[in-house]
Amino acid sequence: MNTQKVLTGGLVLTVVATVAPLIDLATVDVIGDHVRSAYPDWPASEVAKDRTAISAYLVAVGVLGIVGWVWTLAGVSRGKRSARWVGTTFFALGALIALTDVSIGGEGYSTIVPLLHGLLGLLPVLAGLVAVVGLWRQPVAHTSRVT
Repeated sequence: MNTQKVLTGGLVLTVVATVAPLIDLATVDVIGDHVRSAYPDWPASEVAKDRTAISAYLVAVGVLGIVGWVWTLAGVSRGKRSARWVGTTFFALGALIALTDVSIGGEGYSTIVPLLHGLLGLLPVLAGLVAVVGLWRQPVAHTSRVT
């Protein structure tokens, strides 16, 4: 298995999940519909605030995910032993956040993050699982130190 290709695929999936809320806001407004269905009596200004907050959260989480993929990719390409731990840590954090997004509700919401965006956030986690397995299966580069 080529771990760098899997990491790159995960990065691409994360970029897609990160820009999806922005595209959603400009087009079909699934997030806005989600807020309106949870709070049908809210005025448009309140719906807009929640819609913006959910979108900003999804984009911020995506940006952090992109940082994790790039950091892990850089470590793998440089043969750093720490890439295993960095990748595993980012995978665990990403999986926790993605599972929280598809399961946590609040007040009027069955889930705060709309299901479409929650499922989109799970796709990079699948790539992350494959990447972590690859990271731990590949041999570690041994470097010698001269003192």
